[in-house]
Amino acid sequence: MRTAERVTDTERHVAEITERGYTVVHGVLAQEEVEEFLGDTQRLQRELPTVIANSTTVVKGFRRKGQAVPEVVDHDWVRIDNLLLHGERYERLPVHPRLLPVVEGVLGRDCLLSWCMTSNQLPGAVAQRMHCDDEMYPLPRPHQPLLCNALIALCDFTDENGGTRVVPGSHRWREMPAAPYPDGEPIEMPAGSALVWNGALWHTAGANRSSQERPALTVNFCAGFLRQQVNQQLSIPRALVRRFHPRLQELIGYGLFAKKMGRIDWRPPGAYLDSEEHPFLEMLRASGRLPGTAAGE
Repeated sequence: MRTAERVTDTERHVAEITERGYTVVHGVLAQEEVEEFLGDTQRLQRELPTVIANSTTVVKGFRRKGQAVPEVVDHDWVRIDNLLLHGERYERLPVHPRLLPVVEGVLGRDCLLSWCMTSNQLPGAVAQRMHCDDEMYPLPRPHQPLLCNALIALCDFTDENGGTRVVPGSHRWREMPAAPYPDGEPIEMPAGSALVWNGALWHTAGANRSSQERPALTVNFCAGFLRQQVNQQLSIPRALVRRFHPRLQELIGYGLFAKKMGRIDWRPPGAYLDSEEHPFLEMLRASGRLPGTAAGE
């Protein structure tokens, strides 16, 4: 009975995204999970160095060797990128049983995790520009779903604290967002809920007129034939990927699209996860193909 309810619930959410461009999935995180993620993201925000800073956003993460320390100026947002690097708890998010089936219903099972990060809007932040997340793709609108994104609230989202504003049905419009922008409708939802939307939907973060931060987790997906925003095959060490759930390995790029796209020697990349070396390194050394080697070495 529980399975039948979940299937029906998933289908309803997919239908809402198809019709309106978005849906709200309640109860993705229980209250204790909200507190768990909130506490850890606040810790990361305190402890991690700043790697990117501008007048809009500060990004915290691992600083590369020799990377210059950016100057931090007044900003509206703090983000922690590539959360899969920062703890096992974040591995649960892309494969969450309340979210992933909805995303797969929009993009197909061959979809990919594009990025996973925090999205902390600070008090006094101004509203974002009305936008859609797939603006970078040079395709005429409307088009098939390319992106499906989830924003998990770590506090109650309200109109006052910058809750996301959406323009229902705009994912089916031919036009790209342009001034004069519509105000959009505010999405108010309790902590632990997730707003899930088609990346073509016009939306924005409203101004945070409250005295409190508005923290959230962002889990973004793309169609399997598109390039991910974060290159997770290079940015996440194989030693870490090896202990990921097999579905998460596929989602970050170690599977195939349409059973053949992304292959290595006609096999999925995941088949080579057991080795730290490139799968053809030994043969290339023997052939002398690598710089500094001669055939037979």
